[in-house]
Amino acid sequence: MPNDLRVRLAALLLAATAFSACSRSDTRAAAAHEVTASAGEVAPLTETAGYEDTISALADKARIRGSATAPVWLVEVSDFQCPFCKQWHDESFAKLDQEYVKTGKVRIAYLNFPLSRIHPNAQAAAEAAMCAGVQGKFWELHESLFGTQKRWAELKSPIAVFDSLARAAGVDQKRWSSCMTTHATAKIIAADRDRSGRAGVESTPTFFVGDRALAGAYPVDTFRVAIDQALAKLKH
Repeated sequence: MPNDLRVRLAALLLAATAFSACSRSDTRAAAAHEVTASAGEVAPLTETAGYEDTISALADKARIRGSATAPVWLVEVSDFQCPFCKQWHDESFAKLDQEYVKTGKVRIAYLNFPLSRIHPNAQAAAEAAMCAGVQGKFWELHESLFGTQKRWAELKSPIAVFDSLARAAGVDQKRWSSCMTTHATAKIIAADRDRSGRAGVESTPTFFVGDRALAGAYPVDTFRVAIDQALAKLKH
């Protein structure tokens, strides 16, 4: 990596908020830090899992965004109820989507990592998004769940809110409700947690950009540097 990029990346990492991730522990939040991931660790996250049941296969496909020919993966391991995941979504997602995904440089995959011990509605939110994904509406729910997080996060039961979000996204309400009632996407969400855990994920949000892992809601410039670095590696 050129020295100027290394210096810039280091500066951005040091400037990151000291506690910018939701930890799987119910007693503390994980400090934001950078770790290096091997290609072997990232590969299981970016490859489809080959689900045999139709619902899981459809949901798996729906949470991938971008051109199939994009040279770099950005894997987002996230929890819809985590405030730091919302922070990253609100501050960085749209910018990276516009600059890198829509230009064909990056492909994004969203993996669910609901921290149910500290976020009691996270599992239901993940199921709401993945059930919408079965109908090709994952990213619509991804947007609305983060956009309304404060509205449903503390509810005893968030299902009525999720129902309204799904209806606004244009899903077939009967099919979506059946998917939710039978917990038809719980299997793929559990698989997401297992795959992420094997890759070393302990907090949300965690990201894999090319062969690098970033744990925490880093600012958008950190991701620009990491993506540009990954793209540059492909040219050599």
